[in-house]
Amino acid sequence: MTQEQTTTLILGIGNTLLSDEGAGVHAIRMLGERYSNSNHVTLLDGGTLSFTLAGPIEDADHLIVIDAAELQASPGTVRVFVEDDMDRFVGANKKSSVHEVGLLDLLTIARLSDHLPERRALIGIQPEFLDWGEEPTAVVREALPVACEHAVELVERWHA
Repeated sequence: MTQEQTTTLILGIGNTLLSDEGAGVHAIRMLGERYSNSNHVTLLDGGTLSFTLAGPIEDADHLIVIDAAELQASPGTVRVFVEDDMDRFVGANKKSSVHEVGLLDLLTIARLSDHLPERRALIGIQPEFLDWGEEPTAVVREALPVACEHAVELVERWHA
C-alpha cells in the first residue's frame, strides 16, 4: 500500500446537546477547513455512535477518534492514547453514555472482521459539564484546538 492510498478516518463523537459531551463533534467541525479537500483524510461526525459507523471504521487504514473522556484529570485536559494504549483505555473505561453503541463495540466488530485499522488513536478531552447545553464550556472550548493539533500531528506522522 502506498502512502497516497493510505486513508485516515478522523471520527468525532459526542452529543452536542450535552455541553462538553459534544467535544469530538466540535473538534471535527474545527478540522473541516484543514481537510476539506484531502484525498487521504476523511472527517466524520459520528454523533452519538451507531452500528452504521462500523463500515467507515473498517474501511480506514488509520483511525483517530476524538471524544470527551473521563481522564481523572482537570477539565480541559487532553490526552492521546495510541494503538494498544487506546485499546486498553477504551476497554477499561466502558462508560455509560447516551451512545447507542460504544466505541469498544465498534472496535470489537472491526477486530472480529479482521479490519481493525492498522494505526489508531483516541484523543480524549476531560469534560467539565455534562448537562443540557449546546456549547462546550470555556475550558473545553480552549482544549479543542489542542486536540485538533494532536490529530494533525498524528496524520502527518502516519502519512510521512
